[in-house]
Amino acid sequence: MKVEFDNSLVTGNAMIDEQHKELIGKIDRLLSCCEQNGGKVEAIKMLDYLAEYTDFHFGEEEKLQEEVSYPAIEEHKKQHAAFKKAVEELHEMLVDEEGPTEAFVAAVNKNVVDWLFDHIKKMDQALAAFIQK
Repeated sequence: MKVEFDNSLVTGNAMIDEQHKELIGKIDRLLSCCEQNGGKVEAIKMLDYLAEYTDFHFGEEEKLQEEVSYPAIEEHKKQHAAFKKAVEELHEMLVDEEGPTEAFVAAVNKNVVDWLFDHIKKMDQALAAFIQK
């Protein structure tokens, strides 16, 4: 399954959009690794890389929200924390398994891809609209 940044994910904020493209690219590489029967070690490295970039991106987004006194910042931070927890749980799942199983891939699709796309379309697009006002 190919995961790509498309027009439905555009927020209109150049920094956020570029970082989302990078983040989605990392998710796509993780899923490609799993689908091509990449080993456990390789999948863990890809997931760790995704987690690191997520921390960077969320930090940048939250800094931006503070700068513009975004009224929904606390809810946004809660959602970011929930996503980080989901990634940690995926890491535990991957470590406990013998490699990236079908259940792991399904969890990535649900807890990372679906979550992120929904978050971008609702929370991040609302943030960008607030900034543009």
